[in-house]
Amino acid sequence: MPRETLLRAWLGQQVAVVVDRPMGSSHPEHPNTIYPVNYGYIPGTQAGDEQPVDVYVIGVSVPVSSFLGEVIAIVVRHDDIEDKLVVVPAGTRTTAHEIREAVMFQEQYFDIEVVMADDQQA
Repeated sequence: MPRETLLRAWLGQQVAVVVDRPMGSSHPEHPNTIYPVNYGYIPGTQAGDEQPVDVYVIGVSVPVSSFLGEVIAIVVRHDDIEDKLVVVPAGTRTTAHEIREAVMFQEQYFDIEVVMADDQQA
């Protein structure tokens, strides 16, 4: 089964995210890369890299250490095994284009597609 199909099951789900790279922090391996959004993972899950599923938290304007929100999109990396989920405060709506802009600080190095529940893509 394609990864994207498996990840689509997350769309619309409420999830608890552990934020290990809060907004404003540096990437652990690339210190010149600063996170403009909160970034973390969902404990107890497993992604293609055998680590927990990674998450971008958008729509939150302050650094946080944990977050409860709704999965509204998947950042599919066509040239990598680490796809990402996009989580927002419940009830928040945004576009695939806005999501793409928010994550390009890191995703600029990959061939990505933003997939949303309504089949909106960017």
